[in-house]
Amino acid sequence: MMWTEDRVATLRKLWAEGLSASQIAKQLGGVTRNAVIGKVHRLGLAGRATPSRPAKRPVRQARPRIVGPTAPRLRMPSSLPSVVIPELEPVRFEDGKTASVLTLNESMCKYPIGDPTDPAFAFCGRGSAGGPYCADHARLAYQPSQAKKRRASHPDELRRMLRLSAM
Repeated sequence: MMWTEDRVATLRKLWAEGLSASQIAKQLGGVTRNAVIGKVHRLGLAGRATPSRPAKRPVRQARPRIVGPTAPRLRMPSSLPSVVIPELEPVRFEDGKTASVLTLNESMCKYPIGDPTDPAFAFCGRGSAGGPYCADHARLAYQPSQAKKRRASHPDELRRMLRLSAM
């Protein structure tokens, strides 16, 4: 397809009217949208804002917060039992060495003690309680969530508060 002077003049006119490259290609016939875009660039026609871009959505304003009377908040007593684990030193073998990755087996506690970058880093090495850790480290590693602790420690208080809130 050759770009004749008539076709170029039509292209310039339609481009100035704001038609898209696809619309111009349809009107000219025998030319693709990409051919129209290429010719527009070669001619150096002025660029324009593309109408196909979605307009920016306006920023929503936050609704004003209405402050009014609220129900008193439930405060649980902080006398929940906490897990106290004594500072356990790693087990030392007869040769004076501690458990390392290479010396651990299935029946040994794999709880890490110390900083892994420190040469004194070791694993607990005590007998494990049916899992990867000894009984003391299992209590430390597997603590119930705070919500479960509160429910378990004060079930009657929770029921009473639920009844009061339903009124």
